[in-house]
Amino acid sequence: MALFWCTECLPLAVTGLLPIILFPMMGIMKAEEVSIHYMKDSNMLFLGGLFVAVAVETWDLHKRIALRVLLLVGVRPSLLLMGFMIVSAFLSMWISNTATTAMMLPISKAVLQQLETLDAQADAREVQAAGRDENGMELEMAENKEEVIEEKQPDTQTQLEDRVYEHEYNPELSEEFRRAAREARYERLTKGMSLSVCYSASIGGTATLTGTIPNLILKGQVDQLFPQNGDVINFVSWFGFAFPNMVIMLFLTGIWIHFMFLGFNLRRSFSCGKKTDRDKEVYTVMRTEYNSLGRMTFAEVSVLVIFILMVLLWFTREPGFIDGWATVLFNQNGTYVSDGTVAVFIAILFFIIPSRLPKFGSYGYNDEGKEVKAPKTLLSWKVIHERIPWNILLLLGGGYALAEASEESGLSKWLGGTLSPLKTIPPFCIALVLSLLVATFTECSSNSATTTLFLPILASLATSIQLHPLYLMLPCTIAASLAFMLPVATPPNAIAFSFANLKVMDMVKTGFMLNIIGILTTNVCINTWAYLMFDLGTFPHWANATTDQP
Repeated sequence: MALFWCTECLPLAVTGLLPIILFPMMGIMKAEEVSIHYMKDSNMLFLGGLFVAVAVETWDLHKRIALRVLLLVGVRPSLLLMGFMIVSAFLSMWISNTATTAMMLPISKAVLQQLETLDAQADAREVQAAGRDENGMELEMAENKEEVIEEKQPDTQTQLEDRVYEHEYNPELSEEFRRAAREARYERLTKGMSLSVCYSASIGGTATLTGTIPNLILKGQVDQLFPQNGDVINFVSWFGFAFPNMVIMLFLTGIWIHFMFLGFNLRRSFSCGKKTDRDKEVYTVMRTEYNSLGRMTFAEVSVLVIFILMVLLWFTREPGFIDGWATVLFNQNGTYVSDGTVAVFIAILFFIIPSRLPKFGSYGYNDEGKEVKAPKTLLSWKVIHERIPWNILLLLGGGYALAEASEESGLSKWLGGTLSPLKTIPPFCIALVLSLLVATFTECSSNSATTTLFLPILASLATSIQLHPLYLMLPCTIAASLAFMLPVATPPNAIAFSFANLKVMDMVKTGFMLNIIGILTTNVCINTWAYLMFDLGTFPHWANATTDQP
């Protein structure tokens, strides 16, 4: 399965179905025991999160948020770069990285095209003004030379013309030079903006548990391999660990991309002086685009309220420092209500709440000319059926079944014994080397397949050397999302590569340093605040229970 996932000789989802055939026939697990892994709680969490993302995209709420933030940030290239990165990272926390990139790149292209047009007009005005000034200087110099000729007459008429020609202004050469410089500048700016969007989408997805698939795979694997873990990975604990790390990565990524494509004069780039006419015109373009969305509709407001409700329910379910609503109402004798319960509850609301305010009478007529007596709901099953990547559920289920089979067959115990000599190496070195390995591997394989393949091995390694499993699993899960160097590494990279006419070396030179930055910041994270949050210095009792299983 690992070979099939890496080479993708079969679709990932089809490979994920192989455990249903192979494990029962090999006598490792019964068919019913394998099949149950394809609809686990983490799968429901993933599915509910996708329903919310589809609702946000269906009603263009993400576009309204993006344009509003860009209007607040500013229109200068450096501020635009920062604004696009912030918006892309925020949106990818809740909707797919691919959807975020696909939406933000056309907006960035429109803004940059307007900037280039305004710069071209400004250059043309400067060329004309310079031509007028030069003509005035030539006339004055010619008059002075005529006076000298009348007094001394040392030069012939040909020599006089040559001297005048030495100061002649050539507007065509000046305009050509300006155009070439402008095109080169905006080519670099377009590349930098496109890369900033796709990289920010990948980085932002690491901040929430539902932001990207590797995060959910980690939760499912931890719950599968360590069933007594006490819900150590939930929405709140992951957010507390990953969000600060995401902010640091995003900040350092912005500095590196700014250095690569805009230079390193931050004072000039972020100067907040009086706005120029160009700044005002670009602001007008974005304002016009925002106004074209019209006023917020009832559907948009409803989706926004439901989205905020979902986030609040996730944060307050089991915040950790106090009893949450789920603990007080439902979970006194066990974890009955999970983050997946909240996600599915919110998803069902989209099929109940109408997209327009209820009223008496007709809601107009449909395309067939029939009277509409009831408004459609915020989501329909037709939309969900077309836009939900159902294949991911099979991929997740296959990974969970593979992890369980590794335990049942004794493979995990064997791997743990083989890797036990690593106990003499300092833990931070092990985590750093494994993060580098996973980040390298994910450049050539999907992040989902990489995470599914490595996490059971890392869990076995951690238990064999008596190290907290999350000390290895957390940084390697983040590292699986750090695919920055190749266009084929992630869909956002591929979209940006084709959109901005990038070269592979553009992505390699920029992405290599970002891989290093991401790995270093994540390993600093697990040795600072995450070390305290998850008590990573102590081998947990729930991990020890796994090693005791027959």
